Amino acid sequence: MAYPVPTRCPVCGDIAEVTRLHCRQCDTSIEGHFSMGRLYELSPEQLAFVELFVRCEGKINRVGEELGVSYPTVRARLEEVIRALGYEVKEEPPLTRDDRRAILEQLAAGEISSEEAIRLLKVKGS
Repeated sequence: MAYPVPTRCPVCGDIAEVTRLHCRQCDTSIEGHFSMGRLYELSPEQLAFVELFVRCEGKINRVGEELGVSYPTVRARLEEVIRALGYEVKEEPPLTRDDRRAILEQLAAGEISSEEAIRLLKVKGS
């Protein structure tokens, strides 16, 4: 049974570094300093969230259904992962009255679905 690679030092909590790789097939070993990549800097919970997010094809509503949490909760967890990877989360400006009217006009004209209108109003309005 293979165990997951520990990504943090159990003593000080700093990021662990891989210094030896071994091939079970040919018995070759390589020593050096190897990066595991930025994803391995995430906590196990954040990594599990990323895996679920990918499995749900990036659809926040499906992630929420799988986890049994609300859209804003999924969004907050996604933003936490984005920040943990060192990226900036761009805040959406609040909807203006004209923005809301435009979304409702698109809905009335059949240009967007009711689900899309709700998503736009929730995402941009929160």
